[in-house]
Amino acid sequence: MFVVGTIIVPEIYSKREYSILRITYFITSFVCFYFNYIFIVPIFFDIKKLYKILIGFSISVTCFVLVRYFTDEVILKYFFGISNYPEGTEFWYYFFDNIYNSVTSIFISTVFCLFKIYSSLDAERLQLVEEKKNAELKALKTQINPHFIFNTLNNIYSLVYQKSEKALPAIEELGQLLRYSTKDLEEDFISLDKEIGYIDSLTELEKLRLRNPELILVEKNIQHPHLNISPMLLVPFVENAFKHGDLRGKGFELKISDQNKVLHFYLLNFKKDKMKDSVSGIGIQNVKKRLEILYPKHELNIKDSETEFMVDLKIDLKDE
Repeated sequence: MFVVGTIIVPEIYSKREYSILRITYFITSFVCFYFNYIFIVPIFFDIKKLYKILIGFSISVTCFVLVRYFTDEVILKYFFGISNYPEGTEFWYYFFDNIYNSVTSIFISTVFCLFKIYSSLDAERLQLVEEKKNAELKALKTQINPHFIFNTLNNIYSLVYQKSEKALPAIEELGQLLRYSTKDLEEDFISLDKEIGYIDSLTELEKLRLRNPELILVEKNIQHPHLNISPMLLVPFVENAFKHGDLRGKGFELKISDQNKVLHFYLLNFKKDKMKDSVSGIGIQNVKKRLEILYPKHELNIKDSETEFMVDLKIDLKDE
């Protein structure tokens, strides 16, 4: 009788010999496991090329058989006088008989290695998605800044042309806004207090050119001014109201609150008589894209009718 693979017959071995054979089997499996894990799978596993997988499997099996043959039939026989197979067993018989025993360590190491590879690929994919998202956000914010400056400069030009004494305060207010935007647009998030500061400055700047500034109704109820928000996220809506709204006859209504750390931004403005088409310009389209990326659970309701334009936005800022 003899031992085939791991099916060792204790009756023909002493406890000491039996333990030695078991140890050599586990050593062989250990060596084969890491050889397959470190070298074979990373090099030969290609699901589109079956022949490479077969080559890799053959190499791993050969490694297992050679290591086990060397330990069982050379080292053990030399040092302990025992063997796992009877004298005269041909090597090819030994080889094919041990293919079965090599499968376990090869299969387990392959599973572990593939899990590691695909986890790494998934991490790289997520990193690429994150880099793409950041690049897109940076591009969108870059688009907002010139758009904002262009609208404001038009207003100041009008005041200067009219030789209005309001021109100098307007320029000072713009300088303040530019200092904010130049610094804070580089940040991923700013405090809610700063974002509302933009809106306050913009509103005061626009009021300088209005005959009836009292028609601009702003109501704020901010309990958590230090909550974070993406910069220039709310400003485009206010810009849009000043650009397309009927500021001479009806003005607009703006409400901002953060009850339970949920930002609620509401704006209602009435369109000019000549402005009956949609007023969702570049700035608002950019805001929509940024909201989809940064705040996927946001609630945005825009009503764009012939006479009025309404924005109702809710963002949960608890985890931002």
